[in-house]
Amino acid sequence: MSSSAVSAHPETYNYRVVRQFAVMSIIWGVVGMLVGVIIASQLTWPALNFDIAWLSYGRLRPLHTNAVIFAFGGCALMGTSYYVVQRTCQTRLFAGPLAAFTFWGWQLVIVAAAITLPLGFTQGKEYAELEWPIDILITLVWVSYALVFFGTIVRRKIPHIYVANWFYGAFILAVAVLHIVNSAAIPVSALKSYSAYAGVQDAMIQWWYGHNAVGFFLTAGFLGMMYYFIPKQAERPVYSYRLSVVHFWALVFTYMWAGPHHLHYTALPDWVQSIGMVFSLILLAPSWGGMINGIMTLSGAWHKLRTDPILKFLVVSLSFYGMSTFEGPMMSIKTVNALSHYTDWTIGHVHSGALGWVAMISIGSLYYLIPRLYGRTAMYSSRLIETHFWVATIGIVLYVASMWIAGVMQGLMWRATNVDGTLTYAFVESVKATFPYYVIRLGGGLLFLGGMLLMLYNVAMTIRAGRSEDAPIPALAAHA
Repeated sequence: MSSSAVSAHPETYNYRVVRQFAVMSIIWGVVGMLVGVIIASQLTWPALNFDIAWLSYGRLRPLHTNAVIFAFGGCALMGTSYYVVQRTCQTRLFAGPLAAFTFWGWQLVIVAAAITLPLGFTQGKEYAELEWPIDILITLVWVSYALVFFGTIVRRKIPHIYVANWFYGAFILAVAVLHIVNSAAIPVSALKSYSAYAGVQDAMIQWWYGHNAVGFFLTAGFLGMMYYFIPKQAERPVYSYRLSVVHFWALVFTYMWAGPHHLHYTALPDWVQSIGMVFSLILLAPSWGGMINGIMTLSGAWHKLRTDPILKFLVVSLSFYGMSTFEGPMMSIKTVNALSHYTDWTIGHVHSGALGWVAMISIGSLYYLIPRLYGRTAMYSSRLIETHFWVATIGIVLYVASMWIAGVMQGLMWRATNVDGTLTYAFVESVKATFPYYVIRLGGGLLFLGGMLLMLYNVAMTIRAGRSEDAPIPALAAHA
């Protein structure tokens, strides 16, 4: 083939699978947050389950967590990682058909979860409720995902592996190990199994998985997003590349040991609880190192925040990341945990991380991606992005602040005693006192859902005006 023919048809990046994941991330985000609003309503007015088993809180709550974490968050992670690894390695995605399988296989997992969880088929493990046949499908999809991602890195055209890919890679490998070990089970029927572990060992392995699902799925993966999209949107290099590497190694080592802090004052050996607490406190250093690195990347570009709503999403997400990674270690201290555990303070903490960090960084990254995936210079409406930012931010503040106040109040009421040692308050009194905060929480959730609907409309209009377009791969190594 002549050189002119080659230049006429240059090799392009595989944006098809990135487009698919990006669009489905937004759709699943709307679905997952709608379910969240429904169960928040049920906690406020319990009659809203209508005495229908598959609409009960106990069935819908795991559907909500799975939809938001693995459907919305998972699609955002897989889509952005496929985009970032291609751009930073300057090569087309490895094994295109396998990449397509990861998309369709992941959607099948999500649909299977949406059917089985409301029907009551569950292993009863936090963030790992799905039964064994779906777990096998997840494993197949995840191994395929790893092959595509690392295969692309192996065939890269430039020697350097950008730090975002380190975080994405750690997330992929760690989640694979976590899933396989924690999901080990003995099937007894087509949709029922029992854990391979028992008692305190089962609890220990579950929270080794559960907290590292937070540490690697909800932190390391999204830090990969942060290290690519914040410098790109700010048009500034990462503040300190050395700090980013220190951040990576410190984070991935320390997170693995923090799980026992979920099991304070249980049958878990006291020394294991203490190790979980100590490593949780150590985690503060790498977490804040990463946050500072991201925020300082805006040095010389702070003025852009006035006019760039996408950058607002990205930077505010870092603020919530810093706040959540301070709050988490504090809550792991045994004496603090004695007050906070089993209260809505934990719910506030989870959602400051899930909405403030995970959702905001994902939304900002998707707003960056969508126009580039559809041959547009910008989103359909910048004003809608600005509106979305403020609606979402106010919604998060209402949600988190109401749960903090409710949680501390609950903890204090539950431990209050009279002079004769009897409890001052019956449990139902704490439930009654919590009611106004549940109403505020519901309002915050409605605002955040409203913001996601604005985003869905904005993205649909952008796609309608654009066209599916794969960017050409540069002939020579250049900036991604």
